[in-house]
Amino acid sequence: MAEVARRTAPVSRVRVTEHDATREQPREDVVAAEEPLEIRVAWPGSPAQRAWVTMRTPGHDFELAAGWVVHEGLVPVDSLSGVAYCTDTDLEPEQEFNVVTVTASEPVDLAHRHAGLSSGSSACGVCGKDSIGAALATVRGTRWAGPPPRPDVVRRLPARLREEQSVFARTGGLHAAGLFTADGDRHVVREDVGRHNAVDKVSGARLLAGVPPADAYLVVSGRAGFELVQKAVAAGVGSLVAVGAPTSLSVHLAREAGLGLFGFTREERTVRYA
Repeated sequence: MAEVARRTAPVSRVRVTEHDATREQPREDVVAAEEPLEIRVAWPGSPAQRAWVTMRTPGHDFELAAGWVVHEGLVPVDSLSGVAYCTDTDLEPEQEFNVVTVTASEPVDLAHRHAGLSSGSSACGVCGKDSIGAALATVRGTRWAGPPPRPDVVRRLPARLREEQSVFARTGGLHAAGLFTADGDRHVVREDVGRHNAVDKVSGARLLAGVPPADAYLVVSGRAGFELVQKAVAAGVGSLVAVGAPTSLSVHLAREAGLGLFGFTREERTVRYA
C-alpha cells in the first residue's frame, strides 16, 4: 500500500505585495497547499462508493484515508485490505491524485452521513452527524494500557511537536498532530490544513505500517475539540495533549471514555481536564 510520488507539493509559491508603514514590496511567498480529497470505499461484491470529501494538504493521502475510515468506524482495522488512488478513466487530470479508494475485506455500512455525496471541510466533521446521540456514539479502539501520564513529559510535548512542523515553519498555515511514547519519544508527526486530517494521517501511518495507533500521547497543535477527542478514543491512545483549550463536550467525552485530556500545554504548565 505504498503511496506513489505525488505531482502536488504540500506548499505553493505565489506572488504577493507586502505593505508596512513606509512602503510596499512585491515578493514571492509560500502558502500551504489545499485540495479536495474524495475517499471511496469498496468491498467484495461492491464497486467503490463515495464516503467522504474533505479539503486537505496533499501528501500522505493513503494514511488520511485509512485513519479516517477506522476513526469513523466504517472499516475495522482487521478488515482494511488496501488503499490506492482511483484509476477511473473518466477522471479529469486534476482529479487523478485527489480520489483514494479504501478496500475492505467485509461489507461496509455507508448509511446516514456517509451515504451518497457526503462532504466535509478540513475544519469540522461532526456537523454532518444526524444527531447529538449519533455524535456521542464514539468508536472505541483497544486502549493503550501503559502507566498514567507524567506531567513533566506532557509539558515537553508541544515543543517536540513544533520541532517536526517543517511546512508550518515555511507557511504558518498548517495544523499538526503527533503520536508519542510514554517517555516523550516521537513515533510519527503529520501536518495538514485540517486539524482532523492531521490526526487521521497519524493513525493511518501506524495502521498502514501494521502497528496499532494506540500509544501514550496524541499531541495536537491547536484546541481539543470534540471530534479530536472522538478520534483519540477511536485510536485507543492514553491521553490527548493540546496546545489550546478543550470544549465542554470534549471534556465530557474524555471523562466518559477514560481518556486523559490536557489543554493550554506549554513547557511551564499544563491543565488536566480528564
